[in-house]
Amino acid sequence: MSIDLGATPTSGTGKRLGLVIDLGRCIGCWTCAVACKSQHDQPLGNWWNRILSLGGDDVDSASGDWPNVSHLFLSISCQHCDHAPCVKVCPVQATYKRKSDGLVLVDFNRCIGCRYCMAACPYGVRTFNWGHSQYVPSDFPVGYQSNHYDPDPTSGPNRLVYTPRRPTGVVEKCTFCVERIDQNLEPICVEVCPARARIFGDLNDPTSDVAQMVKGSGAVNLLPELGTNPSVFYIPPRNTYDSTIQENGQYQPVTAEEEG
Repeated sequence: MSIDLGATPTSGTGKRLGLVIDLGRCIGCWTCAVACKSQHDQPLGNWWNRILSLGGDDVDSASGDWPNVSHLFLSISCQHCDHAPCVKVCPVQATYKRKSDGLVLVDFNRCIGCRYCMAACPYGVRTFNWGHSQYVPSDFPVGYQSNHYDPDPTSGPNRLVYTPRRPTGVVEKCTFCVERIDQNLEPICVEVCPARARIFGDLNDPTSDVAQMVKGSGAVNLLPELGTNPSVFYIPPRNTYDSTIQENGQYQPVTAEEEG
């Protein structure tokens, strides 16, 4: 996937929630993906968040020759695009963009399972419940156990954006944990990341950590040439950077010598 070194967090004047992932910190442990799956009790075989290994030809192997080796991990989930193709193609407006913060959500009451949104998504991050999906087997409830309706009045009434057991034949995806956000909590993937590689916040607030990290770190988007303007940014790995980044929200400028 191509990237754009000129990525900018700003889009409009209202709140725009987004995620910054530091590829130099990500260790590919899948904690974010497993926590996401547990939080939302996703059916077996479905993953709202996946970790791609970017290394050698073999699984989880590095590229290059010692000592000049590299191995990166790329976390892929819904990009919550500012100009989301999935929103445009949905014939029943089940997929929509929330006006208060830019989240792209799915109303499970409206989704008819046509999968137009899956075909339109250039990132391949939507999943579909085929047949009667089996959920994680356990002797106790798994995940968030309550229905969650979008409280934003501009979204329309009775927008069911999370339910513990999704109906058969609907499309689902990462919601940035809307059920947690609406309670002023961080997405579960951000909370559990052991490497502190994930930072969440308002991209349109210049004082927020995410906005400063995007501006000061050369953060990039996936497939910027498509004009989707994702709300997920990736910080390229650096050999040297400010170790206090997640305390003061500032990256040290990268010099020409470091780039070379």
